[in-house]
Amino acid sequence: MRLIAPALILLLASPAAAEPVREAVAKDMPALMTIYRDLHSHPELSFEEVRSAGILAAEFKRLGFAVTPGVGKTGVVAVMKNGPGPVLLLRTDMDGLPVPEQTGLPFASKAMGKTREGQPTPIMHACGHDTHMTAMIGTARRLAAMKASWSGTLVLIGQPAEEIGIGAAAMLADGLFTRFPKPQYVVGFHDSANIPAGVIGVKPGFALANVDSVDVTVKGLGGHGAYPEATKDPIVLAARIVTTLQTLISRELDPQDAAVVTVGSIQGGAKHNIIPDEVKLLITVRSYSDATRTQMLDGIARIARGEAIAAGMPQDKMPVVTVKDERTPATFNTEPLSGRLSALFATRFSADRVTTPPASMAGEDFSRYYLADKSIQSVIFWVGGVGKAAWKKADGDVSKLPSLHSPFWAPEADTVIETATEAMTAAALDILKK
Repeated sequence: MRLIAPALILLLASPAAAEPVREAVAKDMPALMTIYRDLHSHPELSFEEVRSAGILAAEFKRLGFAVTPGVGKTGVVAVMKNGPGPVLLLRTDMDGLPVPEQTGLPFASKAMGKTREGQPTPIMHACGHDTHMTAMIGTARRLAAMKASWSGTLVLIGQPAEEIGIGAAAMLADGLFTRFPKPQYVVGFHDSANIPAGVIGVKPGFALANVDSVDVTVKGLGGHGAYPEATKDPIVLAARIVTTLQTLISRELDPQDAAVVTVGSIQGGAKHNIIPDEVKLLITVRSYSDATRTQMLDGIARIARGEAIAAGMPQDKMPVVTVKDERTPATFNTEPLSGRLSALFATRFSADRVTTPPASMAGEDFSRYYLADKSIQSVIFWVGGVGKAAWKKADGDVSKLPSLHSPFWAPEADTVIETATEAMTAAALDILKK
């Protein structure tokens, strides 16, 4: 997927004229990079972000925010009331991933933890949440120092458990919009492994996808592999289901729509010459609209049952299809805020440093803040993290680059943090301008 012509890298604009926010952010960068390296070296898994939350909370408190820890288990909420005006919520996520770091960075993570299933695992900030937290601290510093330039209420949140898709819901369930000032605007950012470092991407409308996990238990009648006629083979039936599922996309979905149905795991059998009684399929389903999501989920159930009937399975051996409750809803960037921020960033950074990327099939629980109240104006934007040399070497072909969640993903952190801090600060000053 090519987002920006390779030649654009040569245009990553000459620095704009001296400007107070930019100068203050640049001056703060050495201190911010110290924080970043510390956060990167000490990642924590979902709902275990105690140390990370403590760093955010201590910084916010030092700056004069009213700070509440432990919201949604390990989340942090910081509030600064500064006169009349709208309520703006800025969000950062905090959790790392069960990934063994292979970046070769001198401050690479050596942290260990346990998965939700209790298995020991290395931990890494393989999705850049360390850059997100650092930029939030930088933004908080700038806005606290510039209180004379804005009016309204600023709410900063450190959100847990984005990587498992339930941290935002946990904070909302713990009273984020009732115990604290309810926002009219919600803004966040995410580093990108698909965009050159320092380039900002804003995608109006659907920006990230619905993500559903589906388990299909394919039943059969096991037996000896030498006598298949005496069995009902669930492995063959599972193979039929996997193949037919692809027609949901190729033959049932409008070609101008988009969805993904990926079977990520097939589990069944234990020996060469034994036909098992059961096979399990683990499926991820990605979509944008609720209608397409329903079409895909209903289609999976229909195809599983239809193939079982074709295989001669009795009614008590029909597949069991379970849609897991760990759904992440699609993220929708609202107008007019999307256009407003795109124009703001283009003016501040130059048009060459702002792009409109395609929507992503990745998921983000940032969506839940807008879905909790659709009167909210909500935008999550991208900040490119691919260094100039790496982008040039790949000729803009991101398949040749480490992706988010890769053990090799090491964004050009200083560029991400400096760009995001300035962009988030500028967005807040614009939304809360007097």
